[in-house]
Amino acid sequence: MKPELAGMILFDKPTGWTSHDAVNAFRRFLPAHEKAGHCGTLDPLATGLLIILAGRTRKLQAHMQGLDKVYYGTIKLGVTTDSGDITGKVLEKRPVPHLILPDIQAVFDQYLGEISLPAPVFSAVKHKGKPLYHYARKGISVPEKPRKSTVYRWEVLNYDPHSGEIENRLSCSSGTYVRALAEGAGTKLGCGAIVQTLRREKIGPFSVDEAINLESLKGFKIEDIKNLLEAGTMKLFQFASEIKTKG
Repeated sequence: MKPELAGMILFDKPTGWTSHDAVNAFRRFLPAHEKAGHCGTLDPLATGLLIILAGRTRKLQAHMQGLDKVYYGTIKLGVTTDSGDITGKVLEKRPVPHLILPDIQAVFDQYLGEISLPAPVFSAVKHKGKPLYHYARKGISVPEKPRKSTVYRWEVLNYDPHSGEIENRLSCSSGTYVRALAEGAGTKLGCGAIVQTLRREKIGPFSVDEAINLESLKGFKIEDIKNLLEAGTMKLFQFASEIKTKG
């Protein structure tokens, strides 16, 4: 029987990396036969918590993807892009009206509860078997793909009228597209908006404060990965036990 390495890794994904890049960074420590996968994509722009499951724990992947999320970041008013974030091609720039923090909070509050918003054109949502970004990169228009989700709380933490930047924190269900929320709020505020920075702080009970970062990973050896996976397995068992108790 081949030796098995299984468990959960909480990784603080750096900006510029895809979720696939992060999985590959850990996969190189695993035996060739062992598989690994992540539990919920983060855009290359975004940083923060990415859950990676290896070995037999991958059977929990679908369940972990459905957990609630918490995001922190900044939204830029007065600009729209084709991707809904700062990495996209600028489509329009508009003057930002005079706003104070309560004005913005009032708009954010309109999104509380169950909502339905179109998935961003640069997303992995499928159309005829291919992700939307496949069509967007080729300039091909496709029908909007509304996605239902729930916003529990969307808080304005700070607003800088000089830069038009909104510091915010969002608590939401799985399947919530932050770029779609930012674009919708920008439309309601009359000037457009994009996601400027984004960081995932929590997935269910798991926090980015518990996660390993890229700098720590650089010095890792196989024994370190084994210990990390074992610790992650214990967290998974504790999580499963709490769910069973609540149920």
